[in-house]
Amino acid sequence: MPKTRRPRAARAGKPGPRRGPRPRRAARTPRVVLILAAYPRRAAAERAARLLVRGRVLACATVTAPARAFYFWEGREVAEAGALLYGKTTAARAGDAVRGIRENHPDRVPEILVLSIATGEPGYLAWVAAQVARR
Repeated sequence: MPKTRRPRAARAGKPGPRRGPRPRRAARTPRVVLILAAYPRRAAAERAARLLVRGRVLACATVTAPARAFYFWEGREVAEAGALLYGKTTAARAGDAVRGIRENHPDRVPEILVLSIATGEPGYLAWVAAQVARR
């Protein structure tokens, strides 16, 4: 005859299942992305940054210059000065940000990268999400 097993808590001398209200779950951290876009001139990067932040597509944009890029283009080695735009937004608004950058970018093939953020300061991530939430 098979043995009947007692519930685990009873076997180990531990208290039974928890009674009462369930503990609250922490608020879900919004999925934030970092968008990098290279520009040939600082002024163009700053115009794009202002446009995207004012349009609430990016919560924050940082422009760094001078930057120097090295690459091959159409069979020739290129080294040129430029500027980098770092934009913070949510994954849900990333498409809008990329579209806005592409529409106003001076390059024929703009360098635009969308990078997932693995983790970050929860308060900052929540602020990013609030800034770009559709109104």
